[in-house]
Amino acid sequence: MSKQIINTTSAPAAIGPYSQAVKAGSLLFVSGQIPIDPRTGNLVSTGIEAETQQVMKNLSAILGEAGGDFGSVVKATIFIKNMNDFAKINEVYASYFSGNFPARETVEVARLPKDVNVEISVIAQL
Repeated sequence: MSKQIINTTSAPAAIGPYSQAVKAGSLLFVSGQIPIDPRTGNLVSTGIEAETQQVMKNLSAILGEAGGDFGSVVKATIFIKNMNDFAKINEVYASYFSGNFPARETVEVARLPKDVNVEISVIAQL
């Protein structure tokens, strides 16, 4: 099985030794995205809804670079700093799908990179 690295300038560059995404066969594994605006390199920190919107935009850019979209996502993992934000995150997240939602788990964690409040990774079938 071949492995292809996916990168786009429309999403934040990796902040460590990893790729934005890796395509293996027909599966695309997208690394966790945090609310960094790729145009400025700054964190979006104006509220959990805006943070989640930026995360979803970053995911969308990477999916698009690989030839996919949210309709091709089969699995998502959401890491949140505070489970009290779950409903707001869920509302933004759901707006990017049109039914047939992917499998998913949501986990509250003590700390995320750059002390953000939300990080989401996805697996897609292309």
